Amino acid sequence: MALLMPGFRVASLARPCTQFVCRQCFRQQPQPSPPRIFQSLRQARRYATSITTASTSTPPRTSTGTGTGTTARARASVPALSPLFFSTRLNTTLATAANATGQASKRAFPEATTSKSVAYWLVGSAVSVFGIVVFGGLTRLTESGLSITEWKPVTGSLPPLTQEHWEAEFEKYRASPEFKMLNSHMDLTEFKKIYFMEWTHRLWGRFIGLSFVIPTAYFIARRRVSAPMAWNLVGISGLIGFQGFIGWWMVKSGLKDDLFAPGSHPRVSQYRLTAHLATAFMCYSWMLLAGLSILKTRRLLANPSNAMKLIEALKQPAVVPLRRSVTGLTALIFTTVLSGALVAGLDAGLIYNEFPYMGLGLTPPSTELWSDFYSRKEDKSDLWWRNMLENPSTVQLDHRILAITTFSSVLALFTYSRRGQVQAILPNEARQAVTGMVHLVCLQAALGISTLIYMVPIPLAAAHQAGALALLTGVLVLGQRLRIPKSTLRLIQNKLASSPK
Repeated sequence: MALLMPGFRVASLARPCTQFVCRQCFRQQPQPSPPRIFQSLRQARRYATSITTASTSTPPRTSTGTGTGTTARARASVPALSPLFFSTRLNTTLATAANATGQASKRAFPEATTSKSVAYWLVGSAVSVFGIVVFGGLTRLTESGLSITEWKPVTGSLPPLTQEHWEAEFEKYRASPEFKMLNSHMDLTEFKKIYFMEWTHRLWGRFIGLSFVIPTAYFIARRRVSAPMAWNLVGISGLIGFQGFIGWWMVKSGLKDDLFAPGSHPRVSQYRLTAHLATAFMCYSWMLLAGLSILKTRRLLANPSNAMKLIEALKQPAVVPLRRSVTGLTALIFTTVLSGALVAGLDAGLIYNEFPYMGLGLTPPSTELWSDFYSRKEDKSDLWWRNMLENPSTVQLDHRILAITTFSSVLALFTYSRRGQVQAILPNEARQAVTGMVHLVCLQAALGISTLIYMVPIPLAAAHQAGALALLTGVLVLGQRLRIPKSTLRLIQNKLASSPK
């Protein structure tokens, strides 16, 4: 036992003191006071109970002094606190809780985006992208895209300001393949013209990025948009940044000699040009659809009863094939646009400048369409796809086929929309959109044929590129008018349920 005593002493010191206090003494120790809100509630309950007891159980007055003394002592035992004290404390507590709830609701995203300012900003951004797409086509047609041989996203916002800076920029351009092979006769004055074309195109792109990213951050921080719309805005912002990278990646392909075949014309890669144009079209379409969806939701919520009639009309089985056809037509138009980018990248519009024939027939000879010259493998396994993407004759034929198919599809869609049952059910705005599609596709076909016959003049070629984007706009508007998002439908139903009957 003597050996175990030191261990017991150490264990007793290590145990908490509460283990060695009796229960009666432990209960007499001061306990932590409850929160102040509970104290106020308990005091208010005691006060109400005491008032009720005093008013209902007060004994009748007698002539003896004993009863009077007992009643006086009972009244003296009631807490001498004013009801205003408890009501003030409770109101303060409830106000604090309501304020916290209000702040939480302010931090939450709204259920739907119905702000006109957001919608107009998105549509305005789409218009700006439309303009830069057309201006980018002019930059390519004037062969100005390779005049700036460096990519400086920040410092490149300013043009050369002194004669020394201009000489330095011109010296960089002299080292490029385009100057050596095509523009060796160019002087500084001519260089300034093509330089300002490319500089304006890049500056416009920076403006689009800043004018979209900064308002996006503001609208999301102020909770002016719904959560899905916030993700859309973030996605568009990322796509704008990616577009800037794709643009420089495209220009870089025209600054290297190893990317050109011997004796070829110095130009950017047709693949990278197509990617650059496709990204621009996607960015434009995303902005436009987002803005139009907000305006449509706002218009439908303004008159829920008419909105339900429109929804019932669009649910009819006769409209379903039309809606699916519009989806397929959108994909067809986008594919035709990509084919046109390949034509532009290969300068394929400078051959076979006639329509509908290509030489002696409707198509060139098969040996020309599937030439072994474009194959890079010994087994010729890449013969078909390289000719379709790199052979100017085949690329132009593909574009003609896609353009004629698009033209015929739009006319077929118009004919279907004018059939008896579909015409009776189809909303008026959808019928107008289909008619507008017919006008746009006819104009685009006329511009394309004229551009080909007159050997790609700059005004006609730029108008043809603008017409392609206008035609895509028409089919996007038509598709948007034939659909009601589920989120919008849910909002309309909730508003009808909450409205007085």
